[in-house]
Formats: sequence, structure tokens, C-alpha cells
Amino acid sequence: MTVSEDESGRSRPPRGATGTSWLRSPHPAVVADREGGVVEFNDAAADLFPRMGVGAWLDGVVPGWLADAHRRLAVPRGTPHAAAVTRPGGPPLRGKHDGRLLRAHPTESGHGDVAWWLVDDSDLTAAEDALRTEQERTALLAEASTQLLSSLNPDRCLEKAALLAAAHLGDAALVISPPVRNRYPVVTAVGERFDRSQVAMDPTSVPGLAEALQGFPPVPARWIDPAELPGWAVPEDFGEAPGSVAITPLPGHGVPAGALLLLRRGGQSAFDASEELFARLFAARAGAALSAARLYAEQARVTRALIAELLPPQLHHVRGVDFAGGYRTSQDTERIGGDFYDVHPGTDAGQETLAVLGDVCGKGLEAAVLTGRIRSTVQALLPLADDHQNVLRLLNGALLNSRHTRFATLVLASVGRADGRVRLRLTSAGHPRPLILRATGHVEEADTGGTLVGALPEVPCRSAIVHLAPGDTCLLYTDGITEARGGPLGSAMFGEGRLRASLADCAGLPAEAVVERVQMIAGDWVGRGPHDDMAVVAITAPHTTRPSAGSDRAPDRNTA
Repeated sequence: MTVSEDESGRSRPPRGATGTSWLRSPHPAVVADREGGVVEFNDAAADLFPRMGVGAWLDGVVPGWLADAHRRLAVPRGTPHAAAVTRPGGPPLRGKHDGRLLRAHPTESGHGDVAWWLVDDSDLTAAEDALRTEQERTALLAEASTQLLSSLNPDRCLEKAALLAAAHLGDAALVISPPVRNRYPVVTAVGERFDRSQVAMDPTSVPGLAEALQGFPPVPARWIDPAELPGWAVPEDFGEAPGSVAITPLPGHGVPAGALLLLRRGGQSAFDASEELFARLFAARAGAALSAARLYAEQARVTRALIAELLPPQLHHVRGVDFAGGYRTSQDTERIGGDFYDVHPGTDAGQETLAVLGDVCGKGLEAAVLTGRIRSTVQALLPLADDHQNVLRLLNGALLNSRHTRFATLVLASVGRADGRVRLRLTSAGHPRPLILRATGHVEEADTGGTLVGALPEVPCRSAIVHLAPGDTCLLYTDGITEARGGPLGSAMFGEGRLRASLADCAGLPAEAVVERVQMIAGDWVGRGPHDDMAVVAITAPHTTRPSAGSDRAPDRNTA
């Protein structure tokens, strides 16, 4: 192969050595010798480098980063070229020229010359940057959703939303909640610090804020003049006047959850359209989390109020008689169930106290709802409490006319004290008969019985009169005690016999101690096995008469 010389005396390969197809390549290509002189180039290279010419020095026609790279890669003639020139496995050479980002690939073209192929990576780099930004934003949205939904506490959710927005969306963030009595709760975050405040403001003082609080689409950030922000909208520790402001609504479940206000310092670029869109995506997740937290908090508040009315009361000393109660639901994680008890003191000193203990068919919340209905009905029938048969008849009619298909058993105990003794009038409606524990340790059964309520048109029953001497106790209980299965083999029924024996050991004990012991023994019997609701009420004639001050107050409606 012959070698020709150009006008400057430099030798270069003839066109046949490298071919002519590369001259028509859309990518710029330049061949330079080991001294850095241009040997050959194509039209694309001439368009990219207007001063390009054969024989010109690379230092004068290409960017400095490319000329420096050529000096490092050029090899003398006869030197094995592939490994020395192309640097297999090395990173591509990149540099800028005339606002473009170029990627340069060196290749040996013969006789120690180096051919540089240039690719414009501007669009590719922009696409890669955009992809990387979207990946980071997607990861941030996923992380934000996880953190925001990790707590159903509205206050914690507000704090987390403000802190995340300040860390990733702007230099400061304000989460503004809907007004409460004409004041707007605001959580302000700058860096890792946040602050809470209640602001009496006019939302129209900030362009777009009133619309955002109503759930309307946000106004563009370029329409908001940071200089017009009121003092409450700029945190005291922000450090300078904001240079850019963005406001976006926090969408909720049917109603707006608030608004998100983002601030950026003056030395940084203003919020662009993609950042505003990303802020809206973040706000959508934050708003959903806030709405879920507020909904849960409201439901929890309602649940607490309803459960407080369904919980059994805390019993105490009433008009010379000791009352104590204990309750255990079938599921230890639940607080209410199908068993219930109540004690209703008479309206005057001469009127008897009515104690009621019952068991609704079923367990859990549905059974607890019916117990609440029965308790309310019995309380409404207190003026008729002297006639147990009439109370049961009216209660039975109320249950038969309700939408519930459940029935219930219960026992009524009218309690009065006279001449140092306690008189009980006991009436059972399909319920286990009350047990009477004498101070001597003898246990007997009250002679009362009847049919359950809520199942049949009529409720026949008979009452029993029992007198308690000082130290005697009457025990009312549900079948969850006697039918509890457990023991050594886990399947034996506790039974009335064991209950009587356990009760006999409680002779002379106060009412609270009797209830505690019966519950403890029954609980040890079932262990961790399944069981029904268990309720116990003890009515004890004390050994001595207690002071009457405050003794006629109603039982506390707290957990027994």
C-alpha cells in the first residue's frame, strides 16, 4: 500500500486505506497523526468544527479536552495499536462543545494515526437525566407513601408531610389544614425542624391558596409574587426572602385535606412545570394519607364514645350493701361482648336497688349492640322495677318488635336493707339460678326460674325472696363460667359443682374478693383455650354498716 503526502508534507493513508463510506457518516469523524495534525475528516466534522482543515493542528480546531486525549492516545508507527489506542473496557471520553455534549471514540486508522468518531449525546444525556430524575421521584413517592401511611395519627401525618416536602420539594414547606373555628392549623418545616401554629388569616391574601384549600387546581408558580407573601407564610428561620413559591391542594376523600405551600430561596431556580407536577403527585399521596388518618381518628373517637356506653359499670357500696362485678370477653382483644350487668340505685332511700345480669346469644360487637339495647330498655323501665314480671314482659315485647333475631337470658335482683339484714327479690328469665353463700360456707341455690326473653310471646317466671345476714353473699353469674372448658385435658367443663366449691372457700370475704376469686379460678381452668363471655356480680351484706354519705350514688360507668 502506497502512502501519499498532503500539502504540508504529512503522510496520510490513501482513501482506499480507510474507505470512503465513513466520509458519508452522519457522525463527525476526524483522523489525526501522532503529532496532532489533521489527516482527514468528513463533512459532519467540518460542520461541527468550522476551522477544520487537512494539515491543521487539533489544538486549534477541536476542543481542548479532545486534543489532550489525542496526545495521550497517539502511538508511533509500528507500535501494536489496538490495546494502546482504544483502551478496551475504559469509560467513553465525554466533553462539551458549542453547547453540546459529545462522546468521543478513538480507533487506530493505520500508520499510528487515530480516527476520532464523535457522537452527540446531548439528547441521550438529557433523556438519561430525565429518566434518573423520574426514578428518584418515583422512589420518593413510594417512600413518602410508606412513611405517611405508617401512622394513623393526624398530627404525626401532618408533621411527616411537611418534613418530607421541605426535604425533597423545596427549602421550606407549610401544610395548611382546613379551618377550625376560623383558625387554620399550620405545620411549618424548614430542614429537619417543624413548628405548629394556629393562624387567623385571610387565604385570599396568598394567590391560589383559597382555591387550593377548596380543592381547585393550583395556579402556576410564576403567577405568585414571593414579595407579596404575608408574614405568617415565611418561617422566621428561613433566613431570607423566598425567591419562588408553589401552592398545590391536598386532595382528600370527598373533601379537601388542606393545601401545601412550598418555598425556595432566591439563589435557586424557580419551580418549573415538572417540579410543580411532581409537587401535585406528592400532595395527592399526602392528602390521601391525611384524610385516612383523620377518618380513622374520627371513627376511633366515635367508637370510644359508643364503647364507653357499652362497658359494664364499676360497682361499689350502695345503701348499706356491697356490690362488685367482673367481666371477661370471649376474646382478650375485645372490650365488649354479649354478657352485661348493671346496678340501678333507687331514686330515694326507701326504694330498692335493682341489679341486672344477662347474657345475649352470640359474641362480639353484634351481641354487644343488643346488650346496649337491653340495658337501655331496662333503665327506661326502672319506675316499674317493683314488678319483675311486668319488666320482663315489656322487655320481651321490645325485643320481639326489634330487627334483632337474638334472644337473651337475665336475672333481676331487687335489693333492700332493713334491720341489719339485706332482702333480695330474685327473678331468673332462662338464666342460671343465683347462688347464695352463707357466712358459714354453706352454698345454696335461689328457687327462681323462667323462660328467656326475646324468643316467645310470653315470659312466665317465678321470683324468690332471699335474706342475707351480715357476711352472706349472693352470686349472679353467666353460663360462660360453668360451661368453660379446660382443666388438665383441656376439654372438661368447669361445671356448677366446681363453682360451688370455689364459692364456699370465699365465706366471709367482701364482694370484690369473691368476684376476683371466682374469675381467677375460672380463668385458670380455661387457660388459653377458647371460652364464652364471663360475667359475675356479687351482692354482699357487710359485717358492719358503712357511712351512708355518698352511698346512694350511681355506679361509675367504667370498666369493671
